[in-house]
Amino acid sequence: MTKLTLGTHPQLLGFDQLERLLERTSKSGNEGYPPYNIEQTSENSYRITLAVAGFGENDLAITVEDRQLVIRGRQQDDSAGRVYLHRGIAARQFQRSFVLADGVEVGEASMENGLLHVDLTRAVPETIVQKILIKKG
Repeated sequence: MTKLTLGTHPQLLGFDQLERLLERTSKSGNEGYPPYNIEQTSENSYRITLAVAGFGENDLAITVEDRQLVIRGRQQDDSAGRVYLHRGIAARQFQRSFVLADGVEVGEASMENGLLHVDLTRAVPETIVQKILIKKG
């Protein structure tokens, strides 16, 4: 018996790209750092909030790469000349990725109290009815 997938199901035409997106998402390597929230701010808008305490605006990069929102953080090493008796605040880098659906656009990003906010909006597609003429053979 043949295993049906999104790309091979006879009634799901053109969904092979969705299957690749799901595979890419599962392999994105996102660990638990930094913690984040995703909230719906209106019917067609969302906000992703990452806890990035210790990172400044210049330590963060936000890009959209092939329908994937990628947020990277890399702190500058400022430990030269310091002697730590205890170092419990890690200065580690991170990369957090989110796959965006068609029509979702990244708006603005802002920092507030150690939280990075990235706003997203979803364009509502216009409903189009197309009539297909049948040729006489």
